Amino acid sequence: MAAADPVSAAFAATPRTAFLPVDQVRFAGLDRPLPIGHGQTNSQPSTVRDMLVALQVRPGMHVLDVGSGSGWTTALLAHLVGPSGSVVGVEVVPDLVERGRDALDGLRRTWARIEQAAPGVLGVPSEAPYDAVLVSAEATRLPVPLVAQLRDGGVMVVPVARRLLRVTRVGDDADVEWLGDYVFVPLVGG
Repeated sequence: MAAADPVSAAFAATPRTAFLPVDQVRFAGLDRPLPIGHGQTNSQPSTVRDMLVALQVRPGMHVLDVGSGSGWTTALLAHLVGPSGSVVGVEVVPDLVERGRDALDGLRRTWARIEQAAPGVLGVPSEAPYDAVLVSAEATRLPVPLVAQLRDGGVMVVPVARRLLRVTRVGDDADVEWLGDYVFVPLVGG
């Protein structure tokens, strides 16, 4: 029997139910975004899967999760990087930061954490460079401050103007690949 691919293994080890409000738990198995309060959603599982596959996270990587929301994507990324890696999630809504932290703590993935986003700052520049950046909110244009936080050769998956992009930093430039059309909540500051 073949081993599960890393993203499938991460989904199996990271139940969506742990990251949903009580009134949404019964809908956890549906492939659709679910409300988590404050006008935010826990993203559609198939979309999250597409993003994680495109990001190609491996054990030992240093990863940034922008718009961590419920904390589910931060926890999935933590599974993918394993204890030899690190993940920092950032979120602008204080209540979601606390709820995400609580859910993440329940999984005991101590190499991952969720932080309150600093006003007017995208990402966590002080901890850059990152091997990978996942953005789970839609920007109106390519968020150059996040590209700058990637290491050379690092990859970011980001929705921009309803298009999901895979961005690879190449020196001071960015190689951009279109992955498809998707709908996300808006990126604050992006």
